[in-house]
Amino acid sequence: MAEAAPVLEIRDVSIGFGGVQALSEVSFKVFQGELFSIIGPNGAGKTSMLNCISGRYRPNRGQVLLEGRDVTGLSPNHRARLGLGRTFQNLALFGHMTVLDNIMVGRHHLLKNNFLSGGLYWLGGAQKEELAHRRAVEDIIDFLEIAHIRKAVAGTLPYGLRKRVELARAMAVQPKVLLLDEPMAGMNLEEKEDMARYIVDINQEWGMTVIMIEHDMGVVMDISNRVMVLEFGRKIAEGLSAEVMADERVKVAYIGVDDGDQPTTGVTRL
Repeated sequence: MAEAAPVLEIRDVSIGFGGVQALSEVSFKVFQGELFSIIGPNGAGKTSMLNCISGRYRPNRGQVLLEGRDVTGLSPNHRARLGLGRTFQNLALFGHMTVLDNIMVGRHHLLKNNFLSGGLYWLGGAQKEELAHRRAVEDIIDFLEIAHIRKAVAGTLPYGLRKRVELARAMAVQPKVLLLDEPMAGMNLEEKEDMARYIVDINQEWGMTVIMIEHDMGVVMDISNRVMVLEFGRKIAEGLSAEVMADERVKVAYIGVDDGDQPTTGVTRL
């Protein structure tokens, strides 16, 4: 039986900065409906890979294909229109804007009315379009349980809630592939469990393919379909979570345990 076509394919991607080689000939495929995690030590090239996928970086060599289309040379905005959404390791919200307005920014690329038709707000389709986008945003707000802060200024919120707002904005892009860069970094155990549950539901109920960077091995083991491990910019393992965690190279390079030891988990199994 022929293998299904991947929704995202990375072919021999390499990128360097000065004398530092961040990624070296990394290839992998992600299929529709997967929750795919990328792990590795600090400096392994994980965020560089997400930046190459989202368009912030252009690789020196290799290709990024979205649904079979080569998007390597396209801008981040163009890739968003094609179905790539992401969150950042360091929060990238508009701190002076409300939660609702921050999330609405994620819908910008979906607007169809231009300056002229938008000027005829009541006579043209702009009013109906805005109402439709607001309904979509309200669905996301309800799903992530942030209705009580929808009018709050984003910059005044606690860290855990700001991370949830950033996730909401990424969902508002209506992505085919959602890139999550350490979505649980800096959270306490309860916040991590909530975020893990949201990510699983985004993947399973909202039908979004998810590519996630995460350091918490409990989260990775519990919710990922497949895992890829990077070390010094090279792929050293890829496969099912249990298989990857049993790989001796992964134990030495990332987990730092001898054979027979078990990594600790950060959240309870979902």
